[in-house]
Amino acid sequence: MTVKLFVPKESASGEKRVAMAPAVVDRVVRLGTELSVQAGAGAGSRIPDSAFEDKGAKIVKTKASPLKSADVVLRVAPPTAADIKGMKAGSILASFVYTNRNPDVVKALAEAKVTTLAMELIPRITRAQAMDALSSQAAVAGYKAALIAASELERFLPMLTTAAGTIRPAKVLVIGAGVAGLQAIATARRLGAMVEAYDVRTAAKEQVESLGAKFVMADIKADAEGGYARELTDEEKAAQQAMLEKHIAAADAVITTAAIPGRPSPKIISKAMVESMKSGAVIVDLAAEGGGNCELSEPGSTTTAGEVTICAPLNVPSMLSEHASEMYARNLLNLMELFIKDGELTLDLEDDVIKGALLTHDGEVVNEQAKQILEGSK
Repeated sequence: MTVKLFVPKESASGEKRVAMAPAVVDRVVRLGTELSVQAGAGAGSRIPDSAFEDKGAKIVKTKASPLKSADVVLRVAPPTAADIKGMKAGSILASFVYTNRNPDVVKALAEAKVTTLAMELIPRITRAQAMDALSSQAAVAGYKAALIAASELERFLPMLTTAAGTIRPAKVLVIGAGVAGLQAIATARRLGAMVEAYDVRTAAKEQVESLGAKFVMADIKADAEGGYARELTDEEKAAQQAMLEKHIAAADAVITTAAIPGRPSPKIISKAMVESMKSGAVIVDLAAEGGGNCELSEPGSTTTAGEVTICAPLNVPSMLSEHASEMYARNLLNLMELFIKDGELTLDLEDDVIKGALLTHDGEVVNEQAKQILEGSK
């Protein structure tokens, strides 16, 4: 037997990533699969069709037929309604879905009897680290955020000693020390900036300091399950704001990464805080997908408030699509190794990783949080 895999060209606006990379094609084929990739699927990542073919994938010009016959469909962004109708019942979709943003997509997947493994639901356990696409893409975003800050600032990041005198290093404050925040810290430090970081999770202190940054502390502990942070109480938010205000005012660049899965991004930087910032300061709001951490952020735009530039980019990993695609493809490969063995589909619904990522199956929405979101959207 051979499992038929299909990778369509992404159709979401601005999405340049692809769910497969030439570097992993041969390993995917060795699982006992027949891999088809839609022509032009890698164009946004500057990957020619020939690069996939050379490694053993088949290039198909249209998607209707391979989509209908595929046992497994691999995507980055959620499928369209038309694509879902074209998939066969019982097939497996591995993709980012985000029920809170796309409830109609989830309903359609269930109705079509597609088994959905939502990549944002991969549990954050040691065994699943190699499949954790949220983390791999967050690392890309954190790196790019530091570069955006450096590009938007009208000053150097590192200290420079020149014949014209010494230029002091820029101060960068990173709010949120998860994967994206840590990568932003590391990149800003490599660029020579003085870096401070804040996180409500006290466990982040050691990681921040290991990267050479200073950990800014508030008397708040908000560690939650799965390496995330819980939502703060009103009193805790006030204490956080008071502590952060002076550090934000002193920073040349602030990078925010604070997000709560399935909920709007917490507002951390108020209008008053922006007004207190240095002339020429920059905010890079990586939480724009959820509305932003800055009160003045306009998701998808770069704006100014007085003399402060506020960047709120969307889909930042797509800006580094080549390596973001390769990392994502490796996440998918590691996931598929759990349910494709010797050319056979063996989906173990009791496996911790499969069970955690399972969104729809056999005509039902099976994830409890997704059920609650769908109930609330009626």
